[in-house]
Amino acid sequence: MYDAMDEVFQNGTHVLKEGYHHMCRFNSGLFYDHPALAKYKYYWRVEPGVTFTCKIPYDPFAYMARENKKYGYTIALYEVGSLIPSFFRATSDFVESRYKHKRPLWKAMLEASWAPWPIRRFILSRLSSRNVAGDIWNYCHFWSNFEIADLDFFRSRQYRDYFSYLDRKGGFYFERWGDAPVHSLAAAFILEPGQVHYFQDIGYIHPPFQHCPVDQGVGCDCQCNKKDHVDQFCLQRLRETVEPL
Repeated sequence: MYDAMDEVFQNGTHVLKEGYHHMCRFNSGLFYDHPALAKYKYYWRVEPGVTFTCKIPYDPFAYMARENKKYGYTIALYEVGSLIPSFFRATSDFVESRYKHKRPLWKAMLEASWAPWPIRRFILSRLSSRNVAGDIWNYCHFWSNFEIADLDFFRSRQYRDYFSYLDRKGGFYFERWGDAPVHSLAAAFILEPGQVHYFQDIGYIHPPFQHCPVDQGVGCDCQCNKKDHVDQFCLQRLRETVEPL
C-alpha cells in the first residue's frame, strides 16, 4: 500500500511515486468494495500516528444512523491546486452533465468569476482549472485522514459513476487526484446539506494539523493545545452551507 516516502520533495519539486498514485485511486474508488468491508455499513478511517485528544462518550456510528448523516469530518483545508490542475474541470463537466440542481455545498466550493461574460465564455472556460462558466474551485475540501461515513454513500450509483468517470480521465496517475478532494466534491454534489456532519467535539491530531474543540461546552476532557488549532477558513466557508452557525 502507501508509504510516507512515496510522497517526497526532490530539488524543490513535489514528486509522487507509483505507490502514492495507487493509494489515491484505491481510497477514492475501490476501498468500499474490499471484502473485509462487505458486511459493514459505516466506517471510520484511522491513520497511523494520529492522536485523539478528547474522550468520546458516545457512539459516532449510532449518531450517524440516528441523524441520517452520510459523511463526517473534523478538518477542512485548502488543496494544493498546482498538483491537480485539471481535477475541478473534470468534476464540473461530470456534474454539469448529470445534475441540473446544484446543492449549497457545491456552490460553496466555487469562486465565481467576475470577468465579463465574453471573457468568461471564450477565454476562462478554456482553462483546465475552470468550469464551462469560467468559475474556479476555491480548493477547500474535507481532510479525509479523518472521516466517518456511511458506506452506502460510496457504494451508490452516483458515486460509482463519478469515480469511473474520473478513472477514465487518468488523473490519479498523471496528476495527484487524492481521495480527499474526490470524497469532498462528491459529497458536495450528491448529498443533502444536513447529511454532512462536522465532528466538532472530537479532538484530532494528524501531524502537522490539529483539530481542537474550541467552542465552550464542546469536547469532553480534551488534552490539546488550542494555539495549534488549524486555521479553518475553509471549515467556516463549507460549514455555513450545511450547519448554519
